[in-house]
Amino acid sequence: MPKNTNKEYILGGLEMLSLNDYKVTDTIKHLGVYDEELEIFESQYKVKEGISYNSYAIMDDKIAIMDTVDKRATYPWLMNLDKTLDGKEPDFLVILHVEPDHSANIRNIAYKYPNMKLVGNAKTFQMISQFHDIDLTDRTIVVKEGDTLELGEHVLHFVMAPMVHWPEVMVAYESTEKVLFSADAFGRFGYPDEKVTWDDEARRYFINIVGKYGVQVQTLLKKAAALDIKTICPLHGPVLKENLEHYISKYNTWSSYEPEETGVLVAVASIHGSTYNVAYEMKLMLEKSGVKNVELFDVTREDIAQGVALAFKYDRIILAASSYDGGVFMPMEDYLHHLVAKNFQNRKIGLVQNGTWAPSAAKKMQSILEKQKNITYYDTIVTIKSTLDDSSKKAVEELVKEVSC
Repeated sequence: MPKNTNKEYILGGLEMLSLNDYKVTDTIKHLGVYDEELEIFESQYKVKEGISYNSYAIMDDKIAIMDTVDKRATYPWLMNLDKTLDGKEPDFLVILHVEPDHSANIRNIAYKYPNMKLVGNAKTFQMISQFHDIDLTDRTIVVKEGDTLELGEHVLHFVMAPMVHWPEVMVAYESTEKVLFSADAFGRFGYPDEKVTWDDEARRYFINIVGKYGVQVQTLLKKAAALDIKTICPLHGPVLKENLEHYISKYNTWSSYEPEETGVLVAVASIHGSTYNVAYEMKLMLEKSGVKNVELFDVTREDIAQGVALAFKYDRIILAASSYDGGVFMPMEDYLHHLVAKNFQNRKIGLVQNGTWAPSAAKKMQSILEKQKNITYYDTIVTIKSTLDDSSKKAVEELVKEVSC
């Protein structure tokens, strides 16, 4: 990650990098802020390289501000706003998404510019009143599917996107410069530069934040297919200008729950190490058998959100876990519940269980996944009693053979 050597704003010990100098177009300005100090996003997702809070200004006869930012970034965002407006006053605040990391400064900007109108849909304004004690009498413009907002040369076309990933979400397409303001769609964790590899952190972001709502994302993609899009401006991550077909294709794959790549994820939850050793050996055996993409993921020690993303990446998965209290070792149970919550489906699974006296992990793992769509299992279930013996080694070899086919 490029390190921040131009930390312009410091607030409460937080160092923020202004994105104001990033050029979207000559008339669309970036107001966003990169928060490289944040370690946990939404109190659950590790972000080793931080995250950006994006906001934009469309400068025309009438000026539209596209969303605000998280409260952590209030001061640098207001500085970016003042610098960009240069004494002018915005006519509109367009609210695409009311989640607090994008709406925390609605009250601040509404007070700062009392003549500014707020643009949103009916659900937008229902939710705003739950977050902000603010009088919006005669200050709202309620839009619906297909409505437009004329700014001069620029025209915003509103497209409703409910449950991508909140019920009030909408996106806006600017038809003159062909820019899609995509709300949380096409976002990414990490440093907001398009030259930084997009797929891995975008996958982790999508699967964990939006993954449950594949049907709704598919609906939005069908609407977007009718638009001539040259630039995508998300609320997190880089502005996307190049190879848009790649990003859209990834979203189509992820939201349809189809495997992204041919390969095997070996997810293991081991108490004392014996089960992990078996999983590691299986990884080597799979690679030796010719399987090109094999990843070993330790459910007990690694980032659970990454493990969820990897399960969606590959077409096959081996779940290897210790038995525990008549069920499965709890880190694996927690992992599987995460998969269920994100609508995991369309995969083939191999099962490995370890139990010194009463192996129970396989049955429990199957029960957690029993309602998921199009989940099938390999015939061989490997049962280990403490450590590998001749019988369990033979079962491991048989399962590897089945998975490799």
